[in-house]
Amino acid sequence: MSKKLFVGGISWNTSEDVLREAFERFGEIVEAHIVTDRYTGRSRGFGFVVFAEDASAMQALEQMNGAELDGRPIRVDEAHDKERGAGADRRDRGDRGPRGPRGPR
Repeated sequence: MSKKLFVGGISWNTSEDVLREAFERFGEIVEAHIVTDRYTGRSRGFGFVVFAEDASAMQALEQMNGAELDGRPIRVDEAHDKERGAGADRRDRGDRGPRGPRGPR
C-alpha cells in the first residue's frame, strides 16, 4: 500500500527531480510533486512524495524530517486527505450554524 508524505520548507529552486533523488534512497517512489502557484508557476515551498511501501515512507519521515535539502531545513510529515474546508465536520452533522442555512440576515 502506498504512503504519501508532506514535505515543507522546500527551496524555490528545488526541482521535482531533486526532491525525488533526496527520498529515493529509502525505497520506491511512486510520485514526487512540488506544488506551484497557478499564476506564476513558482514553487509554493512544499510538495509531496508518495512511496510504494508504508515502511519506506516511515523511515524517510524519521530520517528526513529536519534534514537539509538545497540549503534549507525541510519538514516531513504524513500527508492527510484534504478536508472540504473549514467547518466540514459541522456540515456533516447537518448543523447550519447560528444563522440558519442562508447565513446572517
